[in-house]
Amino acid sequence: MEARVTAVSSNGTYSFSKPNRSGIKLLAGLGVEGDVHAGETIRHRFRMEYEPDLPNLRQVHLMHEELFDELAGKGFAVAAGDLGENITTRGIELLGLPTGALLRIGAEAVVEVTGLRNPCAQINTFRKGLLREVFEIDPTNGDFTFKAGIMGVVRQGGGIHPGDPVEVSVPAGPYRPLERV
Repeated sequence: MEARVTAVSSNGTYSFSKPNRSGIKLLAGLGVEGDVHAGETIRHRFRMEYEPDLPNLRQVHLMHEELFDELAGKGFAVAAGDLGENITTRGIELLGLPTGALLRIGAEAVVEVTGLRNPCAQINTFRKGLLREVFEIDPTNGDFTFKAGIMGVVRQGGGIHPGDPVEVSVPAGPYRPLERV
């Protein structure tokens, strides 16, 4: 299956979910045009309080649609944009990408992968019990596996629409695994 965009979402105000759009425009160095999280420095409400001048490594949130299938099997109805992502994909193992991987999306846009989305308690407000389903703890070593998507920065702007292809370029090794950003 070819990796592709299945939905795009944005919101100009802070809210947990983001409405789906017919298209979004990525702006180099900023994020999604008109989205509340776009900017050169941190735009996450909680983090802006204590580190407002740090670079925004969370300009774009990408989520794999396969997670919604997994969650449906556990009784949770979740659709594109519900968890606040900007770009929903299918056919690409987002969580397995290394830090620094480049995603060419559509004809022009390029997003550099910066890390994992850190799932927050608001997920339980959206759907009670959902937070425990978007991360796992390895009982042998206590390591966390975050499943709530990945974050990135826009290296090259461009329009993105549902159905657009996604091509991956991984950096030369050794690879740096994704960590929370």
